[in-house]
Amino acid sequence: MQARLLVAYDGAGFRGFAPNPGTRTVLGVLTDAVTTVTRIPFEPTGAGRTDAGVHAWGQVVSGDLPEGTDLTDLQRRVNKLTGGEVVIREVAWADADFDARFSATSRTYRYHVWNDPVPHPLAGRTSWHVARPLALWAMQAAGDPLVGEHDFSSFCRAPKVSPKVSEAQPAPSLVRRVRSVRWRRLGDTPMLRFEITATSFCHQMVRSIVGTMVDVGLGKRTPGEITAVLRARDRAAAPTVAPPHGLVLWEVGYDGERWDAPAAPRASATTPGPGLVADAERGC
Repeated sequence: MQARLLVAYDGAGFRGFAPNPGTRTVLGVLTDAVTTVTRIPFEPTGAGRTDAGVHAWGQVVSGDLPEGTDLTDLQRRVNKLTGGEVVIREVAWADADFDARFSATSRTYRYHVWNDPVPHPLAGRTSWHVARPLALWAMQAAGDPLVGEHDFSSFCRAPKVSPKVSEAQPAPSLVRRVRSVRWRRLGDTPMLRFEITATSFCHQMVRSIVGTMVDVGLGKRTPGEITAVLRARDRAAAPTVAPPHGLVLWEVGYDGERWDAPAAPRASATTPGPGLVADAERGC
């Protein structure tokens, strides 16, 4: 029977999320633990493939479990086996056609920046320390042009294309639909939080956006340059990539339109055409 698991993890000790033979990954550890408990091979699907060092609070995993499995007992035993690095926060039965990846309609990521001359020893594993003062207003203004549907080629690592693929087949699209972008300071502290929600993301998209915005906050770029960066559709236009340890996959949504739903036509110099045709979610 299909089950839906809400999973959190500290990504520091893993070489990414997706299974990789001979390498310690989040899904590999979770798969082994669930298989140990149920004694039946577990073949899960994740909502998003986070890169090495990236964390998650709201990752969603789906997969078949034996009928009659005590889900509460499964959660307790798996969390004990994983030693707290990977945790099942919730687990429930799902519809037979539910897929953690392709049923998702949105993903939300958060990124934390500790903006103070003195490092924060307790937040060092989960935030990027930027010692020089950042102009928060400029970083927020830089995010405004990103909202909507655009080609994010400037912010994404180019997808690998097999040489066996026919030349007639178009390259995967890097068009994505961003719903919201926000920077804010947490209380009166030096901790800054970036939050972005989109139907899906491409590889390194969030970290590249954060890196570019931090450049804006440092005065290396202006908020007005972001539109030109988008229009360039050139990875060299946004070379700064924020380190992975400040990034958290915060939430995955399953309400509304799916990631691959056609978009209504709109006039935009940065949008090559409607629709999202590509990998639904690549590690950020």
